[in-house]
Amino acid sequence: MSVAFKDYYSVLGVVRDSSADDIKKAFRRLARKYHPDVAKNKAIAEEKFKEINEAYEVLSDPEKRRKYDHLGPEGRTWQEAEAQGDGAGKEFHFGGTGFSDFFEQYFSGGSRYGFPPGAHDSGTGAQSQRTRTHRGSDIEGDILVTLEEAMHGTLRPLSLQTINRETGQAETRSFQVRIPPGSTDGRRIRLSGQGESGLGGGPAGDLFLRIRHAAHPDFTSHDADIFHELDIAPWEAVLGAEVVVRTLDGAVKIRIPAGSENTLKMRVRGRGLPKDKNSERGDFFVILRVVTPSTLNDEEREAWIKLRDISSFRARPAHEPQSTTP
Repeated sequence: MSVAFKDYYSVLGVVRDSSADDIKKAFRRLARKYHPDVAKNKAIAEEKFKEINEAYEVLSDPEKRRKYDHLGPEGRTWQEAEAQGDGAGKEFHFGGTGFSDFFEQYFSGGSRYGFPPGAHDSGTGAQSQRTRTHRGSDIEGDILVTLEEAMHGTLRPLSLQTINRETGQAETRSFQVRIPPGSTDGRRIRLSGQGESGLGGGPAGDLFLRIRHAAHPDFTSHDADIFHELDIAPWEAVLGAEVVVRTLDGAVKIRIPAGSENTLKMRVRGRGLPKDKNSERGDFFVILRVVTPSTLNDEEREAWIKLRDISSFRARPAHEPQSTTP
């Protein structure tokens, strides 16, 4: 199946030699703009959000990025890769997973397990082929799920196109996939009998969908836990503060203790994703990130100088060189 090449660097608005940090910043900027929860035109925003997620999925992963660069115009072309079978020659196509054909072909975890050896051989004759019965292939693919969908659950329309091995014709089936609340990244959902059609009247295979959490501009996930980096001012770290933080299902107030250090991890119990088979939930972790002002007016600069001069605090041991006035 021939697919169109996707320019992921153009999608994120970055150049090919951009650093990992630049790619992350570009994704966050676009994700905040096109996140369906905040965009006015939700239909357009949803498609754009999927597109930038797919680009970030590839470019933020060093191994996938190397493969993508190898496929791109500065390396071996993707058409050559297709001709040499680097796309695994999959004979199925998903619709509604949130990923493009290009991603499915080259970067998805999807696979087609195939019939037993010799299932498609002619054997001793046409009659032998007609009397054989073989179960269809199991098919596995990825499905993009937002953290909001993983939190509350959703029903997703999906289509699957396969090739009938007996007739050679394309077959398309449409069905609904239930994403249960608490679907963690990497979890597999089994849809019995929704894989490839059987051979010689044999049963169809199964379809396995692997949950892939869409990258979020503010949150990350690990199992049922949710993580959020919170920017705080230096005086909030020193003096302490109370801050309202948004979670996936409402806001919480946290108390930043006085003397907090950069990267301090604070836990809010029970505000992560639901856990299976019980009423428990994962936790919500806030990771403090102390940020400093990049510009100062004259009054602010004088205040920082005064603080430096009167403070007894030393960031380094006394035997190490201390700062001097610029």
